[in-house]
Formats: sequence, structure tokens, C-alpha cells
Amino acid sequence: MGEKLIESLTTVAVAIVGIAIIAVLVSNQAQTGSVLRAAGSAFATDIQAAVSPVSGGGFSGGAFLPNNY
Repeated sequence: MGEKLIESLTTVAVAIVGIAIIAVLVSNQAQTGSVLRAAGSAFATDIQAAVSPVSGGGFSGGAFLPNNY
């Protein structure tokens, strides 16, 4: 019975978190579109940085490298 209780409580907690995430995403003040655009832009920059040594392209983004690199 203890395992069933923990499983039930976990299911309820996950459902509450899921509802909270959906509420934030559909909120008028969430600016979800802006967040998704920023994440896509960051991903594109990461891909560019990853392939630049092979493709010969320079990377002009803000890489976090030590000063003596």
C-alpha cells in the first residue's frame, strides 16, 4: 500500500506541475514566442560555432573562453 500511495502522490504532483507549465505558456504576459525565438537563435549560434573549425567560418559570438586560450 505504501508504494501505491507514493505513486498516487507523484502522479498528482506531476499533474499540478504540468498544469502550471501550460498556464504559464498560454498566459498573455508569458511572451512564449519571444522565448522560443531566443532559444532558436541561441541554438543556431551554437551550431555555427561547432562547425566553424571545419567549415572555415569565423565565429563572432561571445564564447566563454579563458583569457589565455
